[in-house]
Amino acid sequence: MPSPCQGVIDSYEEDDQQVIPDNASDITYVDPPSPAYYEDRLFDTSDAILNRDDSLVPYARVRQAYRAAGKELRTADYLMKAPGGEAVSNYYSLGVLDNYKALLQRADVRLKAFVIFEPPVVDPRLYKALPELTAAFETVYVHNTVGDGYSLEGVDASRLRQLYWPQPRDEVILQYWERSERLDRIVVINGNHIPRKVPNELYSKRIEAMAGLAPLGVVDLYGRGWAKWWSRASMWLPYWKHRKTLMSIYKGACESKYEVLSQYKFSLCFENMAMKGYVTEKIFDCFYAGTVPLYLGAPDIEDLIPKDVYIDCRKFSSWQAMYGALEKMPSREVEKIRENGRLFIRSAEGEKYHCSLMNIFGEEAKTRP
Repeated sequence: MPSPCQGVIDSYEEDDQQVIPDNASDITYVDPPSPAYYEDRLFDTSDAILNRDDSLVPYARVRQAYRAAGKELRTADYLMKAPGGEAVSNYYSLGVLDNYKALLQRADVRLKAFVIFEPPVVDPRLYKALPELTAAFETVYVHNTVGDGYSLEGVDASRLRQLYWPQPRDEVILQYWERSERLDRIVVINGNHIPRKVPNELYSKRIEAMAGLAPLGVVDLYGRGWAKWWSRASMWLPYWKHRKTLMSIYKGACESKYEVLSQYKFSLCFENMAMKGYVTEKIFDCFYAGTVPLYLGAPDIEDLIPKDVYIDCRKFSSWQAMYGALEKMPSREVEKIRENGRLFIRSAEGEKYHCSLMNIFGEEAKTRP
């Protein structure tokens, strides 16, 4: 059965000759997570800063599908400036709480879906707003629909749908995946952030793991903010307790996750929070670059991603024990995990991540001439 994303390329160039439909009902609007993406920059894959590591490709791919169907997808700033009319336009929000209430008063706008990417440890406001969001929007996408990590009190659970984190591609990046000379070490790529006080946050667990592995001389840390001891992000106990150790393994920021990952055999791949269904781009970055993920995050990870494509950190009694197991792992087993990851992102199971936005934005995004 062909993929619903088949025939839609994974890169995008703005078509300056594109004619915006006259009928407002043929224009769908999306509120991006930041005003930095307004003026249709959400779809501009030529912007090296906004499209870092191809993060905008899924949005550009959906826009291309709309245009193939004779319709248009634009950022919501154009909707805010447009006068009301008789034709009804669809509106989607990617986690923005500021605008939808004003749109409730407009008869020419249909609130189709609200998408919550961030977990409660990053933005608890989104989960506190769920009763209002499920009353206003036809559908609300969350990482799990059973209330793991948040409260269902007052929430219309019939409007909740599971979110699969959108991925830019359904194939590895050959120039990185095929890299044969790799360091027999563990790489960590994360920025330094202070977490909110919520159950099951994994920021401190990530620091604990790095501190446990550092004395073995087998771990390297990349990311922004770790050397800035004076910043607000550093003002918490785990950082200061292990600061000296963190600085001993810190290699600086990285411009390309794929390039850095491809230099290593293993990557410490921790989500920001342990919550059902919460699987982000972190593990997929490893698949694309051919690096074996050492995973900790979603407690139901085996129901979401095959267990033969990563190493589950929960199976080890200590970080030292985990590395001891990695040392004894035959090269053929490492290669098998890499190959299994490649097969997964090509598979029907991987498709729900690659085609996630296509599914969220409705049947009109799948229409072909």
